[in-house]
Amino acid sequence: MSDRAERQREFMERWEACIPATSPAWEQKRRLATAMRRVISHLVQSNAPESELHQAAEAMERYSERLASHPTLRRAGRDSQSPATPEEITFVDQSPFAGLANPLAPPIRLEEDDAWAVVGYVTYGAAYEGPPACVHGGHVAAAFDEVLGFVQGMSGAPGFTGELTIRFRSPTPLHRRLRIRGEIVRVEGRKIFAEGTLHAHEQLCAEAEGLFITPNPEQYQRMLRARDERFDAQGG
Repeated sequence: MSDRAERQREFMERWEACIPATSPAWEQKRRLATAMRRVISHLVQSNAPESELHQAAEAMERYSERLASHPTLRRAGRDSQSPATPEEITFVDQSPFAGLANPLAPPIRLEEDDAWAVVGYVTYGAAYEGPPACVHGGHVAAAFDEVLGFVQGMSGAPGFTGELTIRFRSPTPLHRRLRIRGEIVRVEGRKIFAEGTLHAHEQLCAEAEGLFITPNPEQYQRMLRARDERFDAQGG
């Protein structure tokens, strides 16, 4: 097996370990996130009367206070040199674009494609509308950042987004299953170059080019320590 294939295999094994819910509580968290997505979708389109909205707002405010009374979850960064840990699974599951436990995520479903390539599937509802009946361009760009950011992890030394160029070829429709493909095209030292396409069936909606730069370990550890310090200062 080539080094590239081996890195891809190890990366996908880690990703697959993050997919199943790790506990009954976490399964319920995903269920709640799904319900909240539906609330968001209905709310942006709703013309409900004032009394209904007032009742719903009060219920949501009360439940927000209940959630705030529980301990805050400490999130960890991903360490590509060790097996997937519960902390890493949390990191993946709460992604704002692909995380099943994050109600902000559409979410994008990611799976392996060819060597050093992945494909993601997503359907955007009314909450993501920009032009009439079309996905907001900012969400298209964010989807590429997520998919290309995911695939560049197969390099074995994932980096942060350095540049992301989007070319919009045609409007991206709402309420249709979209296919986003990303692949690594080359690696030059700490630089990882990736490209992607977004299709609605056979219609090309957008293309992307991304440059990702692997941080040095000291820089990444400083970022983690800074986040932990903020967490501790807020009382956990």
